[in-house]
Amino acid sequence: MVMASTQKELSVLLVFVQASSGVDGAASLDAGDSKGLLSLLKDRALSGVIKRAQFAIPPLSLMLLASVDVPGVRQEFCDLRFDRLPLERHWDLVGIGVQTGAARPAFELAARFRARGTKVVLGGPYVTIFPERCREHADVLAIGEADDLWKELLEDLRAGQLRPEYRQGVFPDLSQERPVSKSMLDIGSYFTTNVVQTTRGCPFSCDFCSVHVMNGHRLRHRPVDAVVREVERFLEQDRRIFFFLDDTVNADDAYAGELFSRLAPLKISWVGQATTALGENPALLETFARSGCGALLVGIESLADESNHAHHKFHNPATRQSRCIKAIREAGICVYGSFIYGLDGDTGAMASTIEEFIEETGIDVPGINLLRPIPGTGVFDRLAGEGRLLHDRDDHEAFRFSWAQEMLYLPKQMSLEEFVPSYTGLTSRVFTLKHAVRRAMNAPTLRSAVLMFNSLYVHMYGLSRRDLLKQLAGMGSGLVF
Repeated sequence: MVMASTQKELSVLLVFVQASSGVDGAASLDAGDSKGLLSLLKDRALSGVIKRAQFAIPPLSLMLLASVDVPGVRQEFCDLRFDRLPLERHWDLVGIGVQTGAARPAFELAARFRARGTKVVLGGPYVTIFPERCREHADVLAIGEADDLWKELLEDLRAGQLRPEYRQGVFPDLSQERPVSKSMLDIGSYFTTNVVQTTRGCPFSCDFCSVHVMNGHRLRHRPVDAVVREVERFLEQDRRIFFFLDDTVNADDAYAGELFSRLAPLKISWVGQATTALGENPALLETFARSGCGALLVGIESLADESNHAHHKFHNPATRQSRCIKAIREAGICVYGSFIYGLDGDTGAMASTIEEFIEETGIDVPGINLLRPIPGTGVFDRLAGEGRLLHDRDDHEAFRFSWAQEMLYLPKQMSLEEFVPSYTGLTSRVFTLKHAVRRAMNAPTLRSAVLMFNSLYVHMYGLSRRDLLKQLAGMGSGLVF
């Protein structure tokens, strides 16, 4: 008689940890700030709206891992933005993705599980760039893109042979089809669950960006057929808008043209990120519009070439920005224009230049960010070497990803006493309810979304101004927080 296997099914929990700073909600950086009841209620309500609207899409990286099928292993997913942490259950392994802006809460969560005797694996961007900082906080590290190594890790778990480290040797071959499942998601918790990535890698070398550090300079493509099948499957469960998470969805014109021509008959609505060079390619622009593109985030950064060049960004000359943005909007696609204020060539005159540019081009949703020196990027190391960081370079927790609510470095062309009032004055003029309504009325499409974003930004840039001015006053008395 053949005896049936009595080996029990192993349980693996994958956890998404949100950033600990204001980036995941409308909250002042000063937790001790005394506020009235109405102000507190408003902040709490807007924080919930932000999570459900702007930020509430599932993390694709953990969706990919949860879709890896190993016999005898059952994976579940916990998104701490919405889900209660299931501490009362037994888990054979807990996997935690560590974002650079969420390292401390991720480590604290790992410690809670390990104190209960549960093995913890840490992976994600921060682990990949700074593995030595993470070893003491985990039983296992997954270093690099984990598409292939996660299956190996789960098989070793099943065999009772987990190793302390799993490291990506070469970048995963995206031509291999890896179907993504949504079975682990509570679809109703999210603004949409239709998140798709078609390429990885970036051919550019902007020193404030970590994409080429993480994913390399060579653009890797998924097969067009595989992407189309995935979109068709996703539509069966969720008919809402699609987010294409490529860092530059038009990086390869031929690939993008073929893909979105194939998707046009499916009648989806989608948003993504692109370079303004799209405005100089009428054929691809028409394909995007015909395939259901409603909005694109474009990284304008600075309107001065010397500023962009100082940060190794050469692919968007300032002279063509206005023309390209107008062309994209004329094609019926909304533009979220992302600026970085405070690059090394920026002077005080840049504030009025940005304001006039927004008015001239009709940008539907402007985003005016402070330069955030991210640990692991070229600009972080350079500013550290130049003595321009406002915190110890080894205190990564200090370089948090707040909503433009604190200065992390010394600008090159202006003192802080000049820079902060220049920035806060700019945002106070750009982000008003009057402008929010006007931008929504003039938007080529998605008018309710444009109104929502602009209205939320009125509130959030208000928080930014308050916190920055308070920080500046504190620094005047020798305090930096």
